[in-house]
Amino acid sequence: MNLSYPELSARVLALTEGETDETALMATIACEVHHSDERFDWTGFYRVVGHDLLKIGPYQGGHGCLTIPFSRGVCGAAARTGEIQLVPDVDSFPGHIACSSSTRSELVLPVRNGKGRLIAILDIDSDQPDAFSQEDAEGLSGMLDAVFGELDR
Repeated sequence: MNLSYPELSARVLALTEGETDETALMATIACEVHHSDERFDWTGFYRVVGHDLLKIGPYQGGHGCLTIPFSRGVCGAAARTGEIQLVPDVDSFPGHIACSSSTRSELVLPVRNGKGRLIAILDIDSDQPDAFSQEDAEGLSGMLDAVFGELDR
């Protein structure tokens, strides 16, 4: 399957048009992204719920970790630094949290509202090594900005 980020973004924007509820937006995006590519084994959001703390939000796939501190794992690194984490081999990432033993690679993107405040991270896991590219990071990041960048303006 060749994933087209312009097509995925157009579909997500059409489905979420006018919606302002963060949870509804996250649920729709998690579903659409998860089912758009067979590389995506687990797709979901971890919401910022307190000082340096993430809690699981809407997701697709097997169970996830319920809470993740900013100080731990790939998700924590994305939240702490505000930078996209593209990890080709999770076993080589210092402090990786194994929520699922099948995860081999991971892509984690910070999610910001229109005021630039970090509200969540989007975590995508694959059971394939080196499953994600810079194209994936850029395509998904642009889509997240388009959807969540309109909130709280």
